[in-house]
Amino acid sequence: MLQGGPVKILVTGGAGYIGSILTDSLLKANYQVTVVDNFYYKQFSALNHLLHYKNLEIVDMDVRNPNFLNTFSSKFDCVIPLAAIVGAPACNKNPALAHETNLEAPMKILQSISKDQLVIMPTTNSAYGTTPPGIITTEQSPLNPLSQYAKEKVLVENELLKRKNSVSLRLATVFGLSPRMRIDLLVNDLTYRALKDKVLVLFSARARRNYIHVRDVSNAISLILKDPDRFLKHQIFNLGNTSANLTKMELALRIKSKMKDLIIIEENVAEDPDQRDYIVSNERIENLGFECEFSLDDGIDELIKFYRLIPAFNFGNV
Repeated sequence: MLQGGPVKILVTGGAGYIGSILTDSLLKANYQVTVVDNFYYKQFSALNHLLHYKNLEIVDMDVRNPNFLNTFSSKFDCVIPLAAIVGAPACNKNPALAHETNLEAPMKILQSISKDQLVIMPTTNSAYGTTPPGIITTEQSPLNPLSQYAKEKVLVENELLKRKNSVSLRLATVFGLSPRMRIDLLVNDLTYRALKDKVLVLFSARARRNYIHVRDVSNAISLILKDPDRFLKHQIFNLGNTSANLTKMELALRIKSKMKDLIIIEENVAEDPDQRDYIVSNERIENLGFECEFSLDDGIDELIKFYRLIPAFNFGNV
């Protein structure tokens, strides 16, 4: 399937936060890439730097459009479904849109493509919910999704795993710069607020989660594409930076190490909509050769450079 000439890859949401980084990487590796994106967040310039590639096609279409499956479902060696309304706040803002985009659309994709087509699908490790202190969460750990976003990702993953030719990447909280920038992700948001306000007010400050740079998500997908059979033996992989299993307070202190005048205040006036609190093991994918290239400090450093240059208040999903 992935041998003998150019490989055709479909990336839905390819102009998004992860997609715009991944599309760049795939094109540089000489894949034939088709991006389908409805540009919901008006990110029309996210792929401008890639338009010179002959091996790129961009289609402005919503994955909920009935014509999408008829036009695109059978043409590709690999499908990477990134199109989604991402995160609990964005889903809470428009639950019906989130349900149609995050659950119904990918379900239809999975049910329409052939068994020979490879699917690499990012899901979420927020599906683990809350785990007791000291417990290390692995791919075998029970799932306890609490938000609409996490619950629907679990349902899609269940359907995905009915196919032998599929890989699920349970993503940690993503951070870092992208052509389609988001500041509503936790590391991106706290770094922005620290730089702008010089004060961070933390709720659920002792809750733990894992983090990964957006470019490392792309790197992991690229690694799977090079030798998918190795990864299909397991199908499910936690994808995060093992060195970045941190509480919110530890994250804030990491940011403070770069902004000495930052004040951190701990409050209990709200809670994480996902109510996530866990330590994640990424050992399974690391054992197959994946290694994060970008550290948490790398991401914070680049974010500080960006926020000092460009007003970031209009970047986000909510």
